[in-house]
Amino acid sequence: MNDNIIKLREMIEKSDNIVFFGGAGVSTESGIPDFRSVDGLYNQKYKYPPETILSHTFFMRRTKEFFDFYRDKMLYRDAKPNKAHLALAKLERLGKCRAVITQNIDGLHQAAGSKEVLELHGSVLRNYCMSCGRFYDADSIMRSSGVPECGCGGIIKPDVVLYEEGLDNDTLTKAVRYISDADMLIVAGTSLTVYPAAGLIDYYRGNKLVLINKSATPRDSAADLIINEAVGETLDFCTDRL
Repeated sequence: MNDNIIKLREMIEKSDNIVFFGGAGVSTESGIPDFRSVDGLYNQKYKYPPETILSHTFFMRRTKEFFDFYRDKMLYRDAKPNKAHLALAKLERLGKCRAVITQNIDGLHQAAGSKEVLELHGSVLRNYCMSCGRFYDADSIMRSSGVPECGCGGIIKPDVVLYEEGLDNDTLTKAVRYISDADMLIVAGTSLTVYPAAGLIDYYRGNKLVLINKSATPRDSAADLIINEAVGETLDFCTDRL
């Protein structure tokens, strides 16, 4: 076993105020593709680039094409929590992990049992009528065709943060507070290139900043421990004897 992973296990065992900050690489082991890897959404061929399709402007102007892409590439209703999600839920039950801050929109942390989950970019599991605010679940979107409409005639919009849209201020404020108070911050499965989310790690004041990512990140020089391995296997090993 990698010496750094063994060191991480020792750090987790000695910590009781851990905050986890994760990106798309946490869910790839559940079969959900990320955006920027070789097989990610940004490297697949569509009529428009994914970052264009997933923008507020595109949603408003080409709503049907948005939902064609959204149903095909953003909804993974059969995805299940993987070892990373389960390990973090276990750490929360043990009183070690105080919060999970995620850039993902799949709801898998909650499905694994985590309670304090801050979703920076929203969730595909929540959808709301833009006119009356009525709630619709993800299955409602999958069963619909074309542009999903509410009974009142309004367009139903996924509760996800699109490009050109701002993050929720309350969620950001809570994330900053958790990170500022943490004695250990584990950042995993993220390239740390998307702001303002990537800037959250600047609020960490401790000396146990751990980066788990298969490739290098722009913040590696600031880390106290770097692990270039799969997130799920790493966290499963670190929690298996707790």
